[in-house]
Amino acid sequence: MNSVRILPPEIVAKIAAGEVIERPASVVKELLENSLDARASSLEISLKNAGKTLVRVKDNGSGIARPDMEKTFSRHATSKIQKLDDLYCINSLGFRGEALYSIAAVSDVLLRSKTGKQQEGWELHVRGEKKLGITPVSMPDGTDITVQELFFNTPARKKFLKSNTPELKAILDTVIPYCILYPEAGFLLQHEDKRLLELAPAQDLLERVSRCLHLDKKHLIEEKRAFPRDDVTITLVLGDINIQRTRKDMQFVFINNRPVEEKKIGFHINEVYRLLLAPGVYPCFACFITMPAAEIDVNVHPTKRQVKLRDEQRLIQLLRPFCESLLMTRSKARQAPVFPAPGRIEQSREGFSVPVSAPGAGEYQFALEQSIALYKTDIAEGKISGLKEKLRQARYLGNLLRTYLLFETDDSLLVVDQHAAQERIAFERLKLQLEKGTVEIQELLTPLTMKLTRQELLLWEESKDNLEAAGFRSSLFDKETLAVHSHPQLVSRPEAAVRNLLSGGSIAKCDIETLARRACRSSVMAGFAMNKEQAEFQRQALLGCADPFTCPHSRPTVVEIPETTLAKYFLRT
Repeated sequence: MNSVRILPPEIVAKIAAGEVIERPASVVKELLENSLDARASSLEISLKNAGKTLVRVKDNGSGIARPDMEKTFSRHATSKIQKLDDLYCINSLGFRGEALYSIAAVSDVLLRSKTGKQQEGWELHVRGEKKLGITPVSMPDGTDITVQELFFNTPARKKFLKSNTPELKAILDTVIPYCILYPEAGFLLQHEDKRLLELAPAQDLLERVSRCLHLDKKHLIEEKRAFPRDDVTITLVLGDINIQRTRKDMQFVFINNRPVEEKKIGFHINEVYRLLLAPGVYPCFACFITMPAAEIDVNVHPTKRQVKLRDEQRLIQLLRPFCESLLMTRSKARQAPVFPAPGRIEQSREGFSVPVSAPGAGEYQFALEQSIALYKTDIAEGKISGLKEKLRQARYLGNLLRTYLLFETDDSLLVVDQHAAQERIAFERLKLQLEKGTVEIQELLTPLTMKLTRQELLLWEESKDNLEAAGFRSSLFDKETLAVHSHPQLVSRPEAAVRNLLSGGSIAKCDIETLARRACRSSVMAGFAMNKEQAEFQRQALLGCADPFTCPHSRPTVVEIPETTLAKYFLRT
């Protein structure tokens, strides 16, 4: 073993910088927080090369006094903590004094700032921790900081930066929560002279949320509720059933005016929405929680996005009933199911079967995953022909709840999820058409228009040629609205298909199977009452698939309920 050595200060500085500054979005976050802590009401963020070449943040905040400018680039320099107890009573976004120090350790920084009490501003140049001089400068009150050549002295970290589109998306994901949190402030984010985000100060929270996320204000619900006994106040902005997302990209949690990653809070709000939305569909919400600073520890992670709550369970007990009552009284609701949860799905050599036991949701999901794994093994071993033959010879009984097709065999009941089955059929046909380059197109007489988020617009601009090759011809209707002029004939819900294609990263890097899977996810109509002829047609199409018994996302398309299981339910054994 080598002897233990004390690292030199220059290496320590770069290690410390790596804990806080991982990519251009980290720089934007730290500078943005400093501006907001300085009570800025106008913030301008300029980028070049997605922030890898330049990040500039300009604000009209209180500024930095001349005697303090050089101190700001010293390690652990801060104006927000004076004693140990202050660590447990944090009310600002930034507080450790590591941000500017860490940024300057791995970049070239030019800081210009002026306070209201000064006659002139001052400019300080720092490169790789080295202060290169400070000079007077004429400027308005506020701070203007430019960060160039990020990671110029740490090439190993620089080579892990991604292309411009994912880096810009990360910056948007960073900026948008602060835009929601500070509706009274104006924000401008531009890249290479192109404005990605421009928000004037909003009159109220709902206006800011709707404008920031490109949502219709009438589909948003807002309510504030105080819980004096617990010294907690919760404000909820909830999207109603008309706002449905294919991923959790419009979900925000704020605690004591700080954007945080609080998985349990997000989980419980999503669980409440299960009363309204189908599985695989996610809501939009923003949850603002104010509580005593002593009840929360924001000092558990260098980026301060993760927090630790002293009594998380009690907070959930306040939040969940509030969220549920708000949705049930002011939103369109779907009737909750009254029957018990389904029993454990088991795998037989004939396919999926359901015995009588009924475990909890976690056990059910585990059993389903195990069943799918066993099913795939059976396919590989050629042992799945029994269920296929049963489905081919089964007698059609009818349609249940406009969702399930019922077929009778000699000794079991086959239940076909018509939605999952149609996804499998559409997926395999579209995949074959993409492979041959002969996608059958449906031209639209009137373009389908859909508002995109800024992140989706970035991906569309990068991938519009790939979208067109897949059958989706589209153009910008205005700066935030996409017009879809055509789509593959196999896709009956083109808006859902386009959103799925734009929700998982660059389309240009997708293989044909991934592209077809994204396009077909939730893109077929549900809730359609098939007649006998249509059900028979779908059965034959499903039997013609290479993998008929799972949808493209590994959910079963057919579940077999043996006669013995039914007999147990009716106590006939």
